[in-house]
Amino acid sequence: MKKLPLIFLIVLTSLPLTAQEQDILSGKFTREELSSILIPQAKWMPFPALNDRERWSEADQAMMKAYLQKAESYLQYEWPYIPATMSLLIERTGDRNEYQSVSFKKREVLGTLLLAEIYENKGRFLDPIINGVWSICEESFWGVPAHLPKTKEYAGLMDVSQPFVDLFAAETATYLAWVDYFLGEKLDAVSPQIRKRIYYETNNRIFQPLMTQHHGFMSANENGRPPNNWNPWICSNWLNAALLLEKEEDKRTDMVFRILEVLDAFVNPYPQDGGCDEGPSYWGAAAASLYDNLAMLNLATNRAFQYVYQDEKIKNMAKFIYRAQIGETYFLNFADADPQPGIAANMVYRFGKDIGDADMMRFGAFYYEPADGSIDRFHYFRNLFAVFIEKEFREAPKGLPLPKEVWLPDLQVMIARDQQGSTDGWFVAAKGGHNDESHNHNDIGNYVVYYDGLPLLIDVGRGTYTRKTFSSQRYEIWYNCSDHHNVPTINGKTQLPGSQFKATHVDWKNSKGAASLSLDIAQAYPPEAGVKQWQRTVRLNRGKNVQVEDIIDLSSAEAVTQHLMTCYPATVDKPGELLIHYQPQGGAAQNFVVQYDPKQMEASVEKIKLESMEDQGIIDKWGDNIYRINFKVITPKSKDTYRFLVKAR
Repeated sequence: MKKLPLIFLIVLTSLPLTAQEQDILSGKFTREELSSILIPQAKWMPFPALNDRERWSEADQAMMKAYLQKAESYLQYEWPYIPATMSLLIERTGDRNEYQSVSFKKREVLGTLLLAEIYENKGRFLDPIINGVWSICEESFWGVPAHLPKTKEYAGLMDVSQPFVDLFAAETATYLAWVDYFLGEKLDAVSPQIRKRIYYETNNRIFQPLMTQHHGFMSANENGRPPNNWNPWICSNWLNAALLLEKEEDKRTDMVFRILEVLDAFVNPYPQDGGCDEGPSYWGAAAASLYDNLAMLNLATNRAFQYVYQDEKIKNMAKFIYRAQIGETYFLNFADADPQPGIAANMVYRFGKDIGDADMMRFGAFYYEPADGSIDRFHYFRNLFAVFIEKEFREAPKGLPLPKEVWLPDLQVMIARDQQGSTDGWFVAAKGGHNDESHNHNDIGNYVVYYDGLPLLIDVGRGTYTRKTFSSQRYEIWYNCSDHHNVPTINGKTQLPGSQFKATHVDWKNSKGAASLSLDIAQAYPPEAGVKQWQRTVRLNRGKNVQVEDIIDLSSAEAVTQHLMTCYPATVDKPGELLIHYQPQGGAAQNFVVQYDPKQMEASVEKIKLESMEDQGIIDKWGDNIYRINFKVITPKSKDTYRFLVKAR
């Protein structure tokens, strides 16, 4: 059997808060018991049938009309052919966005047309939908070239004789399955070949490969690294398609049972604290995709999986999204996470409701926006849930929990702010962990400082994904490396990737007046750096300032440079005081001071040149405003203490 590409996997530290229940999904029912509780495909009505107009009148009419209006602009949509040379761009230039933009748009148009036809039910959108189905079925690959194996055998083009499943191939199956579910009779009236083609392509590209071949996202890899968001994300779409399209009940049950086993490979090793090392912007396809599976399983079994919502780990996985919030628009963005991720607000509200968390419900409702006809690019089924809960969602109490302190012991992440429920004043987050996390950056000991919910000292995060991003060249990209995080370069050496490069002696403390994280980052560096100890303490003195103290012990002391990243210009006001000219959008301009010992260190500021293909994503998130502050130790000593104090001017 042909070896499949390795899917991006994660390693998590294992410091459980309590004993973790294993196989919470696949261990509840035997395969035979599952068969007895699954509603048969022919009788399953997860959402009202097209002709059940009374039930569809209960869907939010403003939302449905907005979909209709958007779909009318697609009535003459020309379904594009995707040429081989567009797929080859991933190899020729490293670009992945040109192909993806065309592929994703086709699915967005199809999903919008379907919702409009459901609402209007006059057949006006039927031909464009059929054209869309046929066009997508004729694509050589439902996924994207960036996910093809990095081998000369592929070299940017799909081997159609060896189908395998990536994220977007699975997403495509969901779109087609819902077209079949809602419009099946209308499609048959045009030609029986349409639905036949939908099943044939889905079975060949999705069902058979997933049931006969091992895919990397399904389990831990050979090094023991558990799967990341690919696992529940793909499973949610696989589950949708299997439940909707597979008419042979034995095959349908076999697929659902296999999905439960695969999902447990994601849940079992997940940290008990619920922390998502991929960050809030990936939470929407990680813990949230697990919820998508649970929601659909409950529809398919008369709520037989409702028990899962009472599990403490599942609850913690849900709560992470608001625990990792900094301010109204900013979220913690360690690793590849975005500083300002979009919030699938309706889904968040539903997840909070199912686990019985009023804070999460208020958080989701806070991000309510009136319908404008746009559908979520991914997770198409969420749109169907949304239209039937919109009124409740729209009228629900709104607010941001903004916890005063959060400690995630498994991820070794501290989050602290001045005041519970308020963005006023200081916010600090710091991390330990290891350098083999999902979407890893080499960033052990990194920290961020925000003021009034807006950035001051930042984690730059990720730029645009290209061919380099998930390749052996990943750490040739500057923002993935430790010398562009708020950590030191020691004897010319930066941190290295791998689970052995980690924090030790981690200690979190919290009181009414302060919160701190202390950790030794020595093991994050290679032996050549000569670091015996680098005990870093990041401390928020509530209502006052932020302190960072490093107590070091080096076997040799040749050169030491401390780094700070910011999105504002900075200048040395006088020896020992560096000014950051804080001027955030939506906030008042003022200066902040970073105090240091001028006899010990000399400060300089450089603006990072944003010129590469990868850098475009940085510009999109921060503008052309990334500065690195370097504190060069004048006379390095083997044993020393470095201190920084960050405060308002």
